[in-house]
Amino acid sequence: MKTIYLRIVIFLLITNFISCRAQQVYPLNADYEEVPPNSYLKDLYNELTPYVGIYKANFNGNEITLYITKQEQKPEKTGQKDYYMDALIIKYIVKSSTGAILQDTQNNVYDIELYSISTTPAQNKVNFFYSGTNCSVGWGRIILKKVNASQISWDYYPDDITTTAAKCPSNLDTTIYLPETKDLIFTKQ
Repeated sequence: MKTIYLRIVIFLLITNFISCRAQQVYPLNADYEEVPPNSYLKDLYNELTPYVGIYKANFNGNEITLYITKQEQKPEKTGQKDYYMDALIIKYIVKSSTGAILQDTQNNVYDIELYSISTTPAQNKVNFFYSGTNCSVGWGRIILKKVNASQISWDYYPDDITTTAAKCPSNLDTTIYLPETKDLIFTKQ
């Protein structure tokens, strides 16, 4: 009889421990500063899914191809808080008019990040953080807007487009290959 009670007590303790450690789920646009640590900002309403795919555009003689995927539970750290969120991840290739590859982030050799940080569903917009190229040159914000089922509009707002020799070795390429423009239309392939 004691073993049955002992098993019940152990089961209740384990169940209680697991339930206390359960990850709390919030909508994608919940304020990350207001949610508890280790929370999950989930794409409950499929706001990100319509953007997934391969898109192309031409700008100033270069062809830009965006590879947009959705990553669930992407780990994030802001200040002292860790949390998780569903996010769109953009990898890209920029080719010159001759077909030479100027920049390719598909294998992340450049350690460049371009991922969604919030959505504005009423305006069909997704806001992205861009880490910039070498030495963070060009870091800033990119906004994609769904124009229709096969097109998105691109707005890029770089915060820092130059660097100094003190901040960045001169042998690194600090060219911003992404189109620094507004209302550039990308077409789904």
